[in-house]
Amino acid sequence: MKNYYVEATILAVAIVVFGTFVKNSLDRFTDKERVVTVKGLSEREVPADKVIWPLIYKELGNDPADIYQRIEKKNATVMDFLKKHGLTDNEISVNPPQVKDRFADSWSQENILNRYVASSVIIVNSTQVDLVRNIMQKQAELMKIGIALISEDYGNNMVKYEFTGLNEIKPEMVEESTKNARATAEKFAKDSDSELGKIRRATQGQFSITNRDNNTPYIKNVRVVSTIEYYIRD
Repeated sequence: MKNYYVEATILAVAIVVFGTFVKNSLDRFTDKERVVTVKGLSEREVPADKVIWPLIYKELGNDPADIYQRIEKKNATVMDFLKKHGLTDNEISVNPPQVKDRFADSWSQENILNRYVASSVIIVNSTQVDLVRNIMQKQAELMKIGIALISEDYGNNMVKYEFTGLNEIKPEMVEESTKNARATAEKFAKDSDSELGKIRRATQGQFSITNRDNNTPYIKNVRVVSTIEYYIRD
């Protein structure tokens, strides 16, 4: 009988201990499954550090040889204009002229005075963004000598500004977006009378580079959003 009571007591203690262990384990499991998902934004404005500027003009005529001679002469004039204002040969490239035979595209040739239309494109590709923008303001100098640049799309873009220094600012922006996400999570935990735990999952969004607005394409807006999931506990 004595052994029975001893065994019963040991069993009861074991059940209590086991129950406590199970409860604590469930509580810990439940705490780990309580999460909050937040987003952290990092955004900044940066100046473009590269510009691509196509200078386009057209020549009309009926003699292809004469058209090519005029284009060569005007190309040399445009090159001199660009270099006079500070650009180098390495920043300027001349594309072969594109010639269109208007007779080939028209049912009626009677009203066509000039059979051939030739487009000449000179490309400025430079990291001297401010200098190039200043030269753009002086295009009237070319018009005074008979070279009229046209506002025609070249590859769906006229002047294109780029920012190539993303890798230099990426670490700081990722850190900033992570800090902003944590600040949001801490505020949520505080408002809900909880404590913020460790990160359960983190996802860094894609960096985007866009124009600040339509009027200032040479100012870029760089943006990244980090999504982070934290554990929370009471």
